[in-house]
Amino acid sequence: MAALLSTIHTPDDLRRLAPSELPALSAEVREYIISQCSENPGHLGASLGVVELTVALHYVFNTPDDKLIWDVGHQAYAHKILTGRREAFPTNRCYGGLSGFPKRSESDYDPFGGGHASVSVSAALGMAEAAKLQGLAQQTIAIIGDGALTGGLAYEGLNNAGASKANVLVVLNDNNISIDRNVGAIHNYLVKMTTSARYNRMKRRVWDFFGNNRVRRAVQSFVNTTKIALLRRSNLFEALGFRYFGPIDGHDLTQLAKTLQALKHIDGPKVLHVITTKGKGYKPAEENQTEWHAPGKYDRTTGERVAQSGLSRYQDVFGETIIELARQNSRIVGITPAMPTGCSLNLMMEEMPERTFDVGIAEEHAVTFSAGLAAAGMVPFCNIYSSFMQRAYDQVIHDVALQNLQVVFCLDRGGLVGEDGATHHGAYDMAAFRCIPNVIIAAPMNEAELRNMLYTAQLPGRGPTLIRYPRGRGAGLAWRQQKFVPVAVGKARLLHEGVEVAVLSIGDTGHQAAAAVGRLAADGVHVTHYDMRFLKPLDEDVLDTVGRRFPTVVTVENGAVTGGLGGAVAEFFTTHRYPVKVVRLGIPDRFIEQGSIAQLQTECGFDEESIYKEIKGMFPAAGRRVGG
Repeated sequence: MAALLSTIHTPDDLRRLAPSELPALSAEVREYIISQCSENPGHLGASLGVVELTVALHYVFNTPDDKLIWDVGHQAYAHKILTGRREAFPTNRCYGGLSGFPKRSESDYDPFGGGHASVSVSAALGMAEAAKLQGLAQQTIAIIGDGALTGGLAYEGLNNAGASKANVLVVLNDNNISIDRNVGAIHNYLVKMTTSARYNRMKRRVWDFFGNNRVRRAVQSFVNTTKIALLRRSNLFEALGFRYFGPIDGHDLTQLAKTLQALKHIDGPKVLHVITTKGKGYKPAEENQTEWHAPGKYDRTTGERVAQSGLSRYQDVFGETIIELARQNSRIVGITPAMPTGCSLNLMMEEMPERTFDVGIAEEHAVTFSAGLAAAGMVPFCNIYSSFMQRAYDQVIHDVALQNLQVVFCLDRGGLVGEDGATHHGAYDMAAFRCIPNVIIAAPMNEAELRNMLYTAQLPGRGPTLIRYPRGRGAGLAWRQQKFVPVAVGKARLLHEGVEVAVLSIGDTGHQAAAAVGRLAADGVHVTHYDMRFLKPLDEDVLDTVGRRFPTVVTVENGAVTGGLGGAVAEFFTTHRYPVKVVRLGIPDRFIEQGSIAQLQTECGFDEESIYKEIKGMFPAAGRRVGG
C-alpha cells in the first residue's frame, strides 16, 4: 500500500496532512483506483477526473458533519477510498460488497444516495434547509457534472436554491462529457464561459488582489458588471441568485483548497466552477473517454481491454436494425437522452445525423419531444434505459398514450443489470406501464424477435409501443439481414407441449425456463411452455386454454412480480374464475443490490436451477431427485 494512502482511514487523518503532501496522496489514490478497476471493473473515467477535487473537499470541509452530495455517484470512488472503505474497495460493485454509488446505509459519509443524474442540488437544498431549521452549523455541498446540467431537475433545484438564500455550495465539475460528449445550449454556454480568457484573467487578478472578504464583497458588483461586458450576457447562475466563482483548475490542489476555504466563509447559494479532465492520469482513459467510462477489465500496464464474448449485444441489434428500417422508412427518427453509445444509436448518428437526436440527460424532454415528432407525422424510436424511463412516467401517459401517438419506446437494460445495482435495475417498467391505456408492451426472447418487434412497431396505424430488452448479449441467433417478419401483436409462442403444469415466460427469461423444462422432461415431468412475448395485450386465448387445462401455472419474468406478468395472469384467472394456482417467479418486492446477473437471478429465484426445483417440487415422485 502506498505510503500516505495507507495512513488514511478517515478524513480526519487526511486533514492532519500538510498541504504539500496532498498532491502525493492524490497520485496514490489515482493509482489505487486504476489498479483496482483493472481487475474489478467499474466507472473508471469519472472517478479519475475528480481525485484532486475529492481530496480538497474532504481536506477543507468537516465531513461527515458537513455534507457532500455526489451527483450520479459514479465519480465517488476516491470519496469511498478516503472515508473508511479503502480496504473494502476491492469488493466495489461485487455481490455482497460495496455499492458502486453513494449509499446512506453504507457510510455516514454518504448523506444522500443515488445513481441517477441531476438530483444533487435539490437534495442539497433540502439538507441545508433542514440544518437551518435544526440550528446546525453545517456546510452543504453538491458536486454535479456539467452533463447532469442537461437534466431539468437540476434547474428546478437551482431555481429554488437561488431564491431561498440557503447556505449551499454547488461545485460544477466541468469536464465536457458525461458518457458521450455533452450536447445542447447549456454545454455551449459553459464552453463560452470557460474560454473567455479576458474575463478569467481579470477575475483572478481582482480576487487575488483583494484578500479581505469585506473588500471582496464590496467589489462584487464591479465583477458582475465586468462579466456582462466581457461575456455579452448575464451569468446564468447569478441570474438565478447564486454567487459564481471560477472557472478554476480542478487538478490544482493548492488553488482548490484555497478557494474552497474562502467559500466556507461566504453565506448563501454559491457555484464554484471547476475544470477537470475525465480519466485524468491514465492515458488510455484520457484519450478515449467514452470507451473508458466503464471499460471492463483491462491490463493496467498496456491499457489493453479484455475481449468480450462474440455474441451480439441486444443494443447492437437495435442499433443496426433501426438503420435498416430508417433506410426503408423516411419517417423514422432516433432519440436518446445522452446514451447514444450505450444504446447503439450512435450507429445511426454516423449514417443519418440529421435524423438522430441526443437531447442530453433529459428523459422527460426526450419523451415529449418524441410525441411532438409523432404528432407531426414522424415515427420516433425513443431509446431510454429502463431505470431512467421511470423519470418520464407522466410524459408517457399525458403526451403519448392519451393522444395515441406512434412512439416506439425501446427500453434497454430491462430487468436485472448486474453490478450497477439497485439504482439501475430495470425492474419496474412492465408493472408501471401495464396500466396505461393504448400502450403495447413487448419483450423479445432473442435477437430475431427484437428485430421483428422493431419492424412491427413502425408499421402504419400503430400506437405507442414499448419494447424492453435486457442488458448484455443475446442467444447467438443469426439475425443480421434476415427478412423482416411482422409479429402478431398480443400473441404468444408455444415452445413445448406438456400435461402436468404450464410455464408462461416473457422476454429473455424464456431461455432459463426452456432449459428447466428440458430437464424436467428428462425426469418425466412434462411441462407446457409459452413465450408470451407481449405483456399488453395478453394472449387471452392462450390463457383460456391454460386456465382450463392446468391447475398450476408458473410465470417467469425478469421484472417485478408485483404488477408484472405474474400479476396480470393472476388477475385474468381471478376475473374469469379459473381455479388456478399462480406461482410467480421474478424480481421480488424489495430492492436488489449489486452482483453478477447470474448471482442476482439465483437470489431472485428465476435462474434455470430455481425454476427446475420449483416445478420438480410439485412432483416429488417423478424421476430422479431434485438436483440430480
